[in-house]
Amino acid sequence: MPDEPKIVVINTAPLIALTAALGNLDVLNALYARVVVPYEVAEEIRAGGKDVFGLDVFEKASWLDIKSIPITLQPYLKNQLDRGEASVIQTALQENIQLVCIDEIVGRRVARLSGLHLTGSIGILLKAKSMEYPISIPEALDRMRARGIWLSQNVIRFAIEHSERGR
Repeated sequence: MPDEPKIVVINTAPLIALTAALGNLDVLNALYARVVVPYEVAEEIRAGGKDVFGLDVFEKASWLDIKSIPITLQPYLKNQLDRGEASVIQTALQENIQLVCIDEIVGRRVARLSGLHLTGSIGILLKAKSMEYPISIPEALDRMRARGIWLSQNVIRFAIEHSERGR
């Protein structure tokens, strides 16, 4: 099995979902050597002002590689996706980073079509659990849903089944 990518470019929804699930973003720092946050994603997180959920956690994660300037988006990305997803894919392609973290279906489809590897917030939680990171998947899912993060029954079932296999 080839080495898993040690660098990930991450979108807004997974950052918020992981914050809801765990109360912090430390799991990303534990799993990846570098976590790249495009300028556009940072703008989305900061858009709600200082009281928006997750902003304090995001700002405290000093190890995040937050880009300081916007990226020029290819028209096909700009026309199909929101700015955050498009910037994640464009950043990965431009910096030759193979792994992106996107939760939204259309963004995941475009990332696959762009030749990128994918994970999402649930994938990160499951990877962390498999590496013995101290986490309860059912509790993390409950906290995500309590924060208004929508998860399908299939995703919930998949996450719980896969987390139990790792025991």
